[in-house]
Amino acid sequence: MKVLVTGATGYLGRHIVRVLAAAGHHVVGVSRSGSPVEHAAEMVIGDVTDPSSFQAALEDADWLVHGAGLVSHDVEDARKLYQLHVLGTERTLEAARAAGVKKVVYLSTSGTVCVTDKSETRDETGGTPIEVIQKWPYYRSKLFAEEVALKLSSDEMPIVSLNPSLLLGPGDITGESTKSVRLFLEDKIPMSPPGGLSFVDVRDAAAVVPTAFEKGRGGERYLLGGGNMTFQVFYNRLAQILDKPAPNFTAPRILTRRLFESVPRLGKDGLGFGFSVDRVGLLQASHFWYVDDSKARRELDFVTRDPNVCLRDTCADLLWEGGSRFAPPERTGLPS
Repeated sequence: MKVLVTGATGYLGRHIVRVLAAAGHHVVGVSRSGSPVEHAAEMVIGDVTDPSSFQAALEDADWLVHGAGLVSHDVEDARKLYQLHVLGTERTLEAARAAGVKKVVYLSTSGTVCVTDKSETRDETGGTPIEVIQKWPYYRSKLFAEEVALKLSSDEMPIVSLNPSLLLGPGDITGESTKSVRLFLEDKIPMSPPGGLSFVDVRDAAAVVPTAFEKGRGGERYLLGGGNMTFQVFYNRLAQILDKPAPNFTAPRILTRRLFESVPRLGKDGLGFGFSVDRVGLLQASHFWYVDDSKARRELDFVTRDPNVCLRDTCADLLWEGGSRFAPPERTGLPS
């Protein structure tokens, strides 16, 4: 198949290109810069809010992976996020349908379903937590974009939504997705947030894409997780991998809520905690993001590696001084 991948230069996009090419597909990447991506047959400069910019590449494409997006939790980016995620998704999928694309995999996030105020594991049947995510422009825009995508699904062009949790593993060039690990490496996590997270290895999330095209049901979402745990357990695991102390204190939820509602930014010059983290980040970390991915495992043969392997490879990649984002663990000096 000829597969068009928007967002091909992104963290997940690069891994998807690699997986699809390894499966024998002809992969064409689309990005605003047109920067080369390893294993892509070609790269096309294009803007998803203006699909005419890559119309020629769409014309003979069999499949489309729509993953173009922006990760930002800055309220000032709300308009940009809406235009890119919602309008960009609508326009790109309509152009794909007009071009005769046979099937689409849309890349969403587990945050459109799996975020709660209490410790609770959610699956695809859970209601939309709009009262929570309406405060956060990124998740709000991803929710609206996902709704657009699933409504446009049809027999002629089925659209499958993949909803991965926090992506970890090698290859995060911008450092945005692996920020929680990097801050720990930099000794900027003196205490654990009071919530819980789910994470999945980016390689495992990418590996399920070919199967999603073959077996995924149009109009359906599939949650992808790899491990659910409190932030305290998460940082304890990182501490064991790195042979360094773990935070021995979990911040009370009421303290983090009140503190970050009144203080826009914490840092060592502010309250002397020795770390810097944005308010929205800690507010999100006081929630629970637990994922039940049994539907993807059952219908898409989704499998994941051991969470500790994912964490070790993430650390190895961040620590390697060579600059490549695919560092082998043995080159980082990690404890054996």
